[in-house]
Formats: sequence, structure tokens, C-alpha cells
Amino acid sequence: MNQTRTSRRVLRGGVGALAAVALTGLGATPALADEEEPHLGIGNLARITGAEPGGGFGMPFSVLNKGTEEVAKVWVSYAVSPGLRAADSYSNCEYATAYSHDERPDSHYAVCAIDQPLKPGVLYVPERPIGLKALDSAMYDDVYMTVSGTEPSPSGDGESDPVPGTGAPLKLVEKGPADEADREKHPERYAMTDVTSDNTADYALTGAKLSGKVGDKVTAAVKFINKGPAWVYLEQGQGAATVDIRIPAGTSVVKPDGFCHKVTTSHYRCGTSQSWVDENTGETYSFVLRIDKAVDNAVGKVKFTGKARPFDKNPANDSAEIVINAGTGGTGGSASTGGSSGSASTGGSSGSATGGGSTGSTGGSSGSPSTGGTTGGSTGTTGGSSTGTTGTTGSQTTAGGGLAATGATSTGPVIGAAAAALAAGGGILYAMRRRSAAQR
Repeated sequence: MNQTRTSRRVLRGGVGALAAVALTGLGATPALADEEEPHLGIGNLARITGAEPGGGFGMPFSVLNKGTEEVAKVWVSYAVSPGLRAADSYSNCEYATAYSHDERPDSHYAVCAIDQPLKPGVLYVPERPIGLKALDSAMYDDVYMTVSGTEPSPSGDGESDPVPGTGAPLKLVEKGPADEADREKHPERYAMTDVTSDNTADYALTGAKLSGKVGDKVTAAVKFINKGPAWVYLEQGQGAATVDIRIPAGTSVVKPDGFCHKVTTSHYRCGTSQSWVDENTGETYSFVLRIDKAVDNAVGKVKFTGKARPFDKNPANDSAEIVINAGTGGTGGSASTGGSSGSASTGGSSGSATGGGSTGSTGGSSGSPSTGGTTGGSTGTTGGSSTGTTGTTGSQTTAGGGLAATGATSTGPVIGAAAAALAAGGGILYAMRRRSAAQR
């Protein structure tokens, strides 16, 4: 199995205007003026495909001093998405985690101080590629790198304390004089690439079984869970899944879930609280229903919809039912989930936004965040991804391998501040990017 994504786009424009964007990861303070930074470039990040979960791989890169003066010292920094970790520990690097916020998942990063001069017009490479590891949860991941002539400064915004490395230092060695082609391959002080691992993620739905009398209000809690083993992040600003819920006959919706919007009076479409979903987490969609008339074994259908999920190899749990038994002696409000057990959390174990009211759905419905889902100001998003264009530099290597509201309208993708932030101060901003689910 060799799954790859078709593309991913990072918007790189507007460096000056975006310099004040809040940074994550390295969160560097922007330089006062771009000309104060040495004219450096980083490139040759190869796209990695077929990485094995639990296995390691090397990430080659190169640095070019495109200026006319020698640079006495540089800082090389790199950040990886949640499915990856640093495998090598360099004594001249510090390692930390930038915690999830602002619709971005966790990122794990290193800042490496390379205390050696870089001659002008000379291409440099590491003694050996940086060692990275794909976790058991790896599938669609990313690596971001930057080079700077000034030391990045922590943003102080949701980061762990840095831990110094313990191994041999990261060193650069001369590869030779750069030609014009080398300069074109090192256009910026930042670079990024995809890492795709041979893995799967099992999306599953469970329904609800309810009973009550005519006139009763009952709560149906439908659950979506990613059983893993991989986490899934398809596209910034788009939900990790889209679920269609059809209400059983004889009932009406009193209060829909906050991450769902009304298609018709008996049909709702639900998204997720974040653009990603970690393994063993998901969403609970709670609907308060009124039993209007007795319909024997009234059944409502629940199923995934939207974009294809080539990573999900188990279609048996892709649908569920809401069953209502309306009799004369039932107890209103009782509910039990059907199917597999296990509570679903918010879409992202560490990434849900908190505080503020959550954005309600449009298209005729509004409501609070779902019971069992997020409880704070997350913005509901619909599932599905769209295809962008690649933003990577380098060749492909085989290792071993706006927020869409839950209503009918959506904004365009958030401007990708990753490149701007990196160029402005050497910090790594977890990319706001378009990315699409891969076809095998």
C-alpha cells in the first residue's frame, strides 16, 4: 500500500503584511527589516512516500548563502506534524512542542544553532540527513524547515519548555559552489514537504436507540470516532469528516447539534470541531427530538458523505441508525447508543479551541455545541477536502515510503501565513494549507 496525497498548497504572498501574524512552533520575533537578515535559502526537501509507521527515515536538506558576505552563524529549525518525531538528538539543538491552537494541531520542533561560517555562493548540506521517525499514528504529515542568520525567539504562546539534545552536533559541510540552478532551488529561507506513511484510519459511526411516548422529548446522540491507527488531517479549514443524519419518521427536531446544519426538516449534515481528528477521538452529535406520533420502529439513517476516504478500509461501520420506539408506556428521554462502545471526544485530542460561543450552523438551524463534543468556541466545519497545488520543493523519495461553517456557505481558505512567518523571523508556523486526500 502506497497512499499519497494529490497536492497541497501554501499561499506565500504578503510577507510584510503577515509578519505580525501570531506564530506557533518557534514563534520567532520578526526582524525589524528584511534587509537585516542575511540572504539565505533552504531547499532540497524531498517528498517522502511509503514511510513505515514505527520506522525511521532521513530528511535531506541544503542551505545556500546567496549574499556577498560570509555569515558567521546560522540557525536551522524544523517542525513536524503530530504523526512524526525527531529521531536524532543533536547537542546544538533544542526540542519542544507547540501546542494546538487557532485551527492548527500540535507541532514538534527543533531549533539548531550551527556555529560555523557560511561562505557566499557556496552550497552546504548536513553531514547526514536529519533523522525523523514515523509514529504508529502517522499517515499524512509534513515537515517545515527554515534557516536564519538571527536567533529565533520563543513566542510564549502555548509551547513546552525546550529540552537540549544529547547527541553529536548538527553540522553543515560544503557541497561546492552554487550555480544558477542551485539558486533557483533555494528561493526562500523556508521550505516544506509532505511525508506520507503506509497507514489506515477506520472511521466509524454509532447510532442511538430511543423510546418514549407521543409528546415526549428525547435526545439522540450519534457518535463519529476515528478508530485509527492513524490521525487524519486533510485540509486546513475543512472538517475531518462529514456525516449525514436523517431523523426518524414521526419525530421533529427541537434542538439540532451545533456542528450540524439543516438540509431539510428531517435531514441534517454535520461536520467536525477541528480540521483534523486524532486516533481514538471524534464527535458526538446530539439532537433533541420530539415524538409527534407513534410510528413502529421508526428508523433514521446515519452515514458518512462528502469526499472519498481512501485510507478507510472498513466500510462495515460507515453507517448506523437512529431507532425510536414510540408507545403508550415508554419513558420519555431515555436513550442508548447502538453499535460499538467508546466515547467520542472532540475532533482533535489537544486541538479544540476553548472559550467563547461556538459558531452555530447556518442553513436554517442554530444550536449549541454537541453534548459530548467540544464545549467551547470551536467553529463547526464540514468534511471534505479540495485539491490545491503543491507547495513543496525537491524531489520525491520513497522511505523503506475559510473555515467552512456547518451551514451552506463557506469562506475561502485562511491565508497561509507559514511562509510569511518563516521569512519574517525564522519561526515555524504550522502551515495553513490546502491538502487533499490521496488516491492509491
